[in-house]
Amino acid sequence: MTASSSYTSPLNTMTALLKDVIGVTDLPHFKGGDLDADMIDVILQEAGRLAAEELAPLNHTGDGQGTVLRDGNVTTADGFKAFYDTYRENGWNAVPFTPEYGGQGLPWSLAFAVQEMWQAANMSFGLCPMLNQGAVDALEAHGTEDQKAVYLEKMISGEWTGTMNLTEPQAGSDLAQIKTKAEKQADGSYKITGQKIYITYGEHDFTDNIIHFVLARTPDAPAGVKGISLFLVPKFIPDENGKPGLRNDLVCTGIEHKLGIHASPTCTMQFGDQGGATGWLIGQENDGLKCMFTMMNNARLSVGLQGVALADRAYQHALAYAQDRKQGTAIDDKDGARISISGHQDVKRMLLTMKALTEAGRAMAYHAAYYVDCVASGNNDGDDKARSYVDLLTPIVKSWCTDRAVDVASLGVQVHGGMGFIEETGAAQYYRDARILPIYEGTNGIQALDLHGRKVLRDKGAVAFTYIEDMRALAETLQQDDDLEAAAVLFANAVAATDNATRHLLTLDMKAGSAVNKAYLELFGYVVGAQMLLKTAQKTGDTDARKVALFYVTNILPVAHSLAAIVENGADSILDYTF
Repeated sequence: MTASSSYTSPLNTMTALLKDVIGVTDLPHFKGGDLDADMIDVILQEAGRLAAEELAPLNHTGDGQGTVLRDGNVTTADGFKAFYDTYRENGWNAVPFTPEYGGQGLPWSLAFAVQEMWQAANMSFGLCPMLNQGAVDALEAHGTEDQKAVYLEKMISGEWTGTMNLTEPQAGSDLAQIKTKAEKQADGSYKITGQKIYITYGEHDFTDNIIHFVLARTPDAPAGVKGISLFLVPKFIPDENGKPGLRNDLVCTGIEHKLGIHASPTCTMQFGDQGGATGWLIGQENDGLKCMFTMMNNARLSVGLQGVALADRAYQHALAYAQDRKQGTAIDDKDGARISISGHQDVKRMLLTMKALTEAGRAMAYHAAYYVDCVASGNNDGDDKARSYVDLLTPIVKSWCTDRAVDVASLGVQVHGGMGFIEETGAAQYYRDARILPIYEGTNGIQALDLHGRKVLRDKGAVAFTYIEDMRALAETLQQDDDLEAAAVLFANAVAATDNATRHLLTLDMKAGSAVNKAYLELFGYVVGAQMLLKTAQKTGDTDARKVALFYVTNILPVAHSLAAIVENGADSILDYTF
């Protein structure tokens, strides 16, 4: 048994979600323009073909081959650069971006479906355009018109790629400890000196220029995070024609040997060994944190989507194995004929868990992307509500979907039995790759702090309670559906538990709340997952969707009540213990 390179894009599921559940065709993008509902099918089908036929076969070979650093230059795994050229030349990098600079202006919710396919087919590859996406957002939101004119079109087309340079050896999540320096020059540029680590695609062979977005401090900056600024630092400084010119004073000095995502170069970047790398300020001095969060919020939703993609790939892999592998007999078969292990009830339970968690996460991520579109387009949901829902859902999508990816990939190994522990079957790669997702772009503990402190405490739970009321209204509607009535009651009970847990969290001080806010985020995530599966079953009327939703609310959603109990009772035992 060797690893399978096969991947099938879940086009029918994606299309139903976008059209029937999320309501993407209600967005202004579809009003009077060239984009119509049929175009969704065309776009998804072509992306699905490329992902399945050309990108997915590179996943396992890239994992084994990895990347090579020689004399400051990184060579990516075989086939990666050729696929990137195909990807870029066919306009896939430009899907969600502004037409003003060459983007296609398609909705983010549609772009998420496309992006999911790249990530599922080959997450090591998908990381490069994902990080560039965040850099584009930061430049578009905070860059000068001159900066946009030089860089934005090339980064949107994919001719150049962008990176995020945040982390330093002494400063992981604690950005207040950043030591990289930026000294202003007479011409308005800055000289950047310092070291950054864990820089995804900080060096590669896909493009002839790489644009680094670097957090640094000016000499007179205030202490802590209030003194951080963001700088654009190109590998090659563009000449008067916008072409790569002089090589900048920066170099990749190492690539990490990692548990997973072997084909993605994770670089140590050194700036300024020859006197200082030339960079330009993005936004205002000491506004780096604000600019960084433009990048990070985009990336956090995309990382949550990576969790969905990884989970789907692990599920497809496990399902194919379980249907092919014959072991044992059916419990109620007296003749004793050997059956596929997918017929054993415990294996069915594992496969259904993988499927339900994946589909809940997908719907949740697309749901958040829809509100991103509403904010961008002024949809009639109202900008304020849409923006508040994006803020609320971002840490939930990032954390819940990535934790579930680890769970699903682990179950995938288990379905394979002993063969899952053997690298040649490929199941282990998904588990190894998934393990980074709860860590990067803000650990999931930080997501819980964000949900708790910035999204619930700050407005005394106003947005959370509004969202809870939306879920309660859905539960009431579902109780009028004979096929979903029993599930709706279980969902309503979980929504009530979420309401009670939110009210209790508001009674705790920040220290006590921080002891249980991860349980609170998990609780919210499981209930939103139920909301989206039940809404899918209701809107599509699909028999399989109803079966999956019923499995979820009876076999997975009950954990919500345990999590609510932790929120309400768990803080003291943590606060009282000292290591």
